[in-house]
Amino acid sequence: MYQVKLFNKISKVGLDDLDPAKYTCSEDYEDYDAVLVRSAKLHDTKFPADLKCIARAGAGVNNIPLDRCSEEGIVVFNTPGANANAVKELVICGLLMASRDIVGGIEWTKSLSGTPDIGPAAEKGKSKFAGPEIMGKRLGVIGLGAIGVRVANAAVALDMEVWGYDPYLSVDGALQLSRSVKHITDVNEIFANCDYITVHVPLTPDTKHIIDAKAIGMMKDGVRILNIARGELVDEAAMVQALESGKVARYVSDFASEEMLAQKNAIIMPHLGASTPESEDNCAKMAAFEVREFLEKGTIRNSVNFPNLKVPYEGGHRMCLIHKNVPNMIAQITSTLSSQDMNIENMGNRSRGDYAYTIVDVDKVPTDAVLNALRAVEGMIRVRAIEM
Repeated sequence: MYQVKLFNKISKVGLDDLDPAKYTCSEDYEDYDAVLVRSAKLHDTKFPADLKCIARAGAGVNNIPLDRCSEEGIVVFNTPGANANAVKELVICGLLMASRDIVGGIEWTKSLSGTPDIGPAAEKGKSKFAGPEIMGKRLGVIGLGAIGVRVANAAVALDMEVWGYDPYLSVDGALQLSRSVKHITDVNEIFANCDYITVHVPLTPDTKHIIDAKAIGMMKDGVRILNIARGELVDEAAMVQALESGKVARYVSDFASEEMLAQKNAIIMPHLGASTPESEDNCAKMAAFEVREFLEKGTIRNSVNFPNLKVPYEGGHRMCLIHKNVPNMIAQITSTLSSQDMNIENMGNRSRGDYAYTIVDVDKVPTDAVLNALRAVEGMIRVRAIEM
């Protein structure tokens, strides 16, 4: 029986996909095999020795200590694309709010409550909230992953001229991207030429403050910027200065801070990006599926710290080996199994950076002696046997 620790409320739709004959889920476990988490911060959490995987029901994993997980052989998953439509819809809403002062107009109209002949009175003030249409304007999309591609395609459908930048554009992403999107190879072209800019990249040391004073300095006067991805992608000090000077006409963000709330031309939302019941269900189902595939079959899908690997099962007894990506490791694994009189029936191996993952199907049930011999191989991090 696998024990799954819940660090946040996880949609019942996802939990229902975990067979109660094989899994129990609780927020109270001290020892557990897997974690399902949304936004809870795990950096200070001491993990039990039995923890095998963490599934983040969402895209960003900056709340998870990835380096420590890799060192301890804990596979971390996210759910790319599961919340993409919800975020896309909020970005389209943000484009409209960045153009026309819809929020200001609503608040002003509320203030007229009790005014005689309120209809005509409201119309008299509408010019203060006018703004440009997005049709025909140039939108720069930085990051063409699951969300960025959807945003780009939706903006094309709204008759915007769309420029997209992503040096790591996947084949799948390229196939889904509208042919009308102009693929840009230098992000500075986005900064210099677009009327609207929206950011959809993960937060890494390389992308932190991708929009800073230098980037803003390249932009058109009156540019409108959206950040529904991660707060730290934008240098707040630079953005405050740009808003106060009028260089940036409007900033729409899904991340609240005192500095931004004080800005007249900033529209700040309470991290609504994936806050739809459909998105929460989709993320939970994908996270549960990833956990199930890994614990029961050894299959890694959508990992952010180890290579993805699926090995078809054709019989035998399966072992899953997480190890350092160093020379001669496969030879050591095979020779160790041979010395233990084990015959390999099927095998798969993938590497990612400093780490690698190997699945081996053998002809006999691996004994403790076999498992311990593999654990003794230099560079081995974790060895696990699975009965398929």
